[in-house]
Amino acid sequence: MIPLFEEHPTLKEKLPYVSLGDLPTPVKHLPRLGKEIGTDRLFLKDDGMSGTPYGGNKVRKLEFLIADALRKGAKEVLTFGCAGSNHALATAIYAKKHGLKCVSVLLTQPNAHYVRQNLLLNVVHETELHHYHTEGAARPATILRWLFHTMRDGKLPYMIPIGGSSPLGTVGFVNAGFELKVQIADGAMPEPDLLFIPMGSMGTAVGLMLGVKAAGLKTRVVPVRVVPAKIGGREKFIHLFRKTEALLCSNDLSFQKVEITDDDLKIEDAFFGGEYARFTREGMAAVELAAKTDGLHLEGTYSGKTMAAVIDHVKKSGSKDSVILFWNTHNTQNFSETIKDVDYHQLPRAFHRYFEEEVQELDRS
Repeated sequence: MIPLFEEHPTLKEKLPYVSLGDLPTPVKHLPRLGKEIGTDRLFLKDDGMSGTPYGGNKVRKLEFLIADALRKGAKEVLTFGCAGSNHALATAIYAKKHGLKCVSVLLTQPNAHYVRQNLLLNVVHETELHHYHTEGAARPATILRWLFHTMRDGKLPYMIPIGGSSPLGTVGFVNAGFELKVQIADGAMPEPDLLFIPMGSMGTAVGLMLGVKAAGLKTRVVPVRVVPAKIGGREKFIHLFRKTEALLCSNDLSFQKVEITDDDLKIEDAFFGGEYARFTREGMAAVELAAKTDGLHLEGTYSGKTMAAVIDHVKKSGSKDSVILFWNTHNTQNFSETIKDVDYHQLPRAFHRYFEEEVQELDRS
């Protein structure tokens, strides 16, 4: 049983849940990277190993969302992201595993090697893909597609928002906060003073902040923004926090409301880079350093920027006593063999550009 359900058993009866992940994910000390940047108290929580065949932070959310789709008798799920979306890919993989078709509506983004990999993996997992250059173009087309699939299948497609960051999906990371509490109690690491996490669609960061507070930890979660402020802003963060909390409280009266103060919510804005999925020099330097020292496999859109924030904090704070936890959200499974014979021409023509145009300058994958 997952830790959230052990602490609040009524939630197990009320909330849809299906086990997808290899949980708990491991915690480990990062001595070489820590020494390089000036601390011996740097730790890793590796959600890159959260699931088979695909890891990363999305698995935790999908444990609740796929279960809800199945409970409601859906035949397919409809989700959203950018061309290289890890969320859309994870949704396609785990939906197919449970007999659901996945339709993904994807927007344009800066090109990168991981975009190519994810698109080819979508071919392998038979995802129905649609590409649009703007949200304005995607919106009416998505409504029409939703209506078409409803009429064809006689069932509404189950809608999963960008990143899986609905209140129900966010519960997956509330559970992660309780999971961390258990690992601390078992001696895997001391209680962190600071927990650095990428913040895109916000469900991961919101769930962790709510989870660590509800679990009674004193850890301060540091969300590192990797999306435009209009997507990952303070007001929307608090709104999702309260909606998720209300979902939990309404389904289990033993789940108590928690306070969120100005000191709790300090979003780190300095590492975004001006455009979603645009790699930065600081981020890629962090990716290279993490690989060279402790063999971590990070990337330029989320985890590299977050590690850059960790490095910057340690070097500027001068505090060697703080326990810092870096939460890796990047899938660490290797798919080179899976996609080696997949032809990108099997994708809709709109996606061919990602294979025919150069990747962005800082992508040295």
